[in-house]
Amino acid sequence: MLANVVLDELDWELDRRGHRFARYADDCNILVKSKRAGERVMASVTRFVSDSLRLTVNPLKSAVDRPMNRKFLGFTVSRNGAKLKVADKALDKLKNRVRELTRRTRGTTFAVVVAELRETLLGWKAYFGITEVLSPLRDIDKWVRRKLRCYLWKQWGRAGYRELRKRGVSVREAWNVSKSAHGPWRVSQTPALSIALPLRFFEQMGLPSLAPR
Repeated sequence: MLANVVLDELDWELDRRGHRFARYADDCNILVKSKRAGERVMASVTRFVSDSLRLTVNPLKSAVDRPMNRKFLGFTVSRNGAKLKVADKALDKLKNRVRELTRRTRGTTFAVVVAELRETLLGWKAYFGITEVLSPLRDIDKWVRRKLRCYLWKQWGRAGYRELRKRGVSVREAWNVSKSAHGPWRVSQTPALSIALPLRFFEQMGLPSLAPR
């Protein structure tokens, strides 16, 4: 709120100069047609902020660059600049939150884990749902389901073989997976786990998808 009060004058100045810009609090992007124009505008705006507003522009966070190399409020644009895309840092932050919720050492039931994930994913989707590049979201959806298969596999423990058979996995597949020397993360990607815990299983549990199907 304080940033909006102080930087209101910056908005007026940029508008007076005819610049195309977007600002939220103290984060501002100004769009120009060339690197040379960008360097000129950055120098003049920095002077205005310093001389007129008595503020300092952070040189470590400011740059003249292509839109695809910058992020704004968690978004960036695709390589050709035509489509809105979720920034990598925002995706990494979401994945860290999912890792935190699916830690086996939490001692939480699977239903509670899914409920917590649902709340996180729906909130994230409500904000980033306007993105136009969907492939990263599809990758996250697959990764989240794999994390949950891994969580359940570890939770099943010695009952893994019985749980797989109960969910339609063949005797041979269930035996091979249950006796596998590979760790839970590797096992979570096997066909047996995909058969036992398919997409519809997670849908029935209430797990939302980030990317539309």
